[in-house]
Amino acid sequence: SRAVPKMAAGGAGTAVALWSEVNRGGQNGDFGRALKSVNKLLQINKDDVTALHCKVVCLIQNGSFKEALSVIHTHTKVLTSDSITFEKAYCEYRLNRIENALKTIQSASQQTDKLKELHGQVLYRLERYDDCLAVYRDLIRNSQDDYEEERKTNLSAVVAAQSTWDKVEPEDLGLQEATYELCYNAACALIGQGRLNEAMKNLQKAEDLCRQSLSEDSDVTEEDIEAELAIIHGQMAYIMQLQGRTEDALQLYNQIIKLKPTDVGLIAVIANNIITINKDQNVFDSKKKVKLTNAEGVEHKLSKKQLQAIEFNKALLAMYTNQADQCRKLSASLQSQNPEHLLPVLIQAAQLCREKQHAKAIELLQDFAEQSPADSAQIKLTMAQLKIAQGSVTKACIILRSIEELKHKPGMVSALVTMYSHEEDIDSAIEVFTQAIQWYQEYQPKSPVHLSLIREAANFKLKYGRKKEAISDLEELWKQNPKDIHTLAQLISAYSLVDPEKAKVLSKHLPSSDTMSLKVDVDVLENSPGATYVRKKGGKLTGENQQKEQGQGDVKKKKRKKKGKLPKNYDPKVTPDPERWLPMRERSYYRGRKKGKKKDPIGKGTQGATTAGTSELDASKTASSPPTSPRPGSITAASSAATSNMIPPRHQKPAGAAATKKKQQQKKKKGGKGGW
Repeated sequence: SRAVPKMAAGGAGTAVALWSEVNRGGQNGDFGRALKSVNKLLQINKDDVTALHCKVVCLIQNGSFKEALSVIHTHTKVLTSDSITFEKAYCEYRLNRIENALKTIQSASQQTDKLKELHGQVLYRLERYDDCLAVYRDLIRNSQDDYEEERKTNLSAVVAAQSTWDKVEPEDLGLQEATYELCYNAACALIGQGRLNEAMKNLQKAEDLCRQSLSEDSDVTEEDIEAELAIIHGQMAYIMQLQGRTEDALQLYNQIIKLKPTDVGLIAVIANNIITINKDQNVFDSKKKVKLTNAEGVEHKLSKKQLQAIEFNKALLAMYTNQADQCRKLSASLQSQNPEHLLPVLIQAAQLCREKQHAKAIELLQDFAEQSPADSAQIKLTMAQLKIAQGSVTKACIILRSIEELKHKPGMVSALVTMYSHEEDIDSAIEVFTQAIQWYQEYQPKSPVHLSLIREAANFKLKYGRKKEAISDLEELWKQNPKDIHTLAQLISAYSLVDPEKAKVLSKHLPSSDTMSLKVDVDVLENSPGATYVRKKGGKLTGENQQKEQGQGDVKKKKRKKKGKLPKNYDPKVTPDPERWLPMRERSYYRGRKKGKKKDPIGKGTQGATTAGTSELDASKTASSPPTSPRPGSITAASSAATSNMIPPRHQKPAGAAATKKKQQQKKKKGGKGGW
């Protein structure tokens, strides 16, 4: 019951009726109707504290947070901070003014349960997970109402966020996974720890619980269930992507997008993950997906690291689509927002490399390495890779050897030795081995890595003929394992060139031939279906084998040579011409061809023609006449020989094609444009 302010008799009755309307609207959830009654009450008394408070509540229930906050700021004298603290903080929270909401909550003289609930939500949005965890623990311990399940769900969400973003191993809070929300949050925590198979099982359990709980409600359709399951399926697809099952993940991602979920944060995350699967392929699809990450309100739904990853992928996509200016703009913006982050610098360097500006890329990386020593190892590895791409292998080796925390690692030693061997710089390769062995001798003596490096160093020196330098390494290995016959044999071989006497002394440690003899059944070995001995054709024969071969030769018949074919006009009585193999022109009796006078053709030519001047009138005998096409059956030897080097018909230009074309053009010019 509320005390009604003093007023006129008629006004008092009206106020009572209006308050009844406000009360009825609040109970029925009709806050619009209640707001109208409150406004009428404020017309009667504009400074009525209860009416102002009710108005703020009605506006909040209707989603008019800005208007509610405006009412609070306008009536600060009437509405004291303690009476309206929760409503003010809640409006600021819903308007995404998170820092202001935190200040409002902290300014309250008394922390009520509802303020603590809001405080936990605000701390979660600010990603202050440790403080948030403490708030929810206090609430669960000191409150007894119907909202315990919701508080446990929020607590598990905080634990999952710690595991995912802060990489903190979550403590076991003893939360029973009785609801699908709790199962989902537990799966997120397992993903943060890298326990993907267990996380997948939890998500499957969450899916079953979700279907079961929603199917009990007759008003919920299958589409509503699928929409609720979208976030669970999205996390399943993410696990598949981490496991390398990109095709399955992509299929599930696309199914979720087809459902068109209302959660803009979920859509943005899925679109970003599809872009990471596409990489530099299917760029057109990636461009469409980028638009989904720019939806309104996304920045309030995702964590800072999620938003950062999306921006990085936008810059990479701009690089893959050859949008150099856009890539530089985005990466520069990212670097200004995250000056200590390495990825924007690597994107800029990659873009410069695509533009063939390797020197500028290396200079950029060098400057950043000086500014942030913590990332110098990764930067120097990138610089070395760029040097190798340029062909400067020796300079790449110098850069790699400058990485103090990595130069003794087996992988780095292997890479340096391989590169120096490629450059035929054996001394530098041995120096790399020596420095690494000295480091392990000082910090991890006789460790498996130490002994392995000594073994590899000895083998490398023996391979390149440095037996004298390999002796100390081999002696160290033999001391560690005196029963290693292989190392002892290598040591004796090395000493044989330097100190033969020492080699003889060491050879006494070799096992005797009796102990080394292998138990082999010779008969079984000879009868085995393995490779058999085959005598080479040119080998010498001795003893019984020679007699056998001679005996086999007597049996075989000699092959008869076939007689050559003789010409048809061959006369055995006549001696063959000894110069018959020489060309006719080179023979001693060749006198050249006789040019006899041709008889005039009689009875040939046109009717009435005389034979006296036929040779002078014959155009075919003049030098300027073009060659005529041969008649059938009259092809000469020269023409038949020429056909062997003839160009195939498809490649051959028709004779006189250019001339006929010129004639046609001349005819066209003479004819003019008139045509007919």
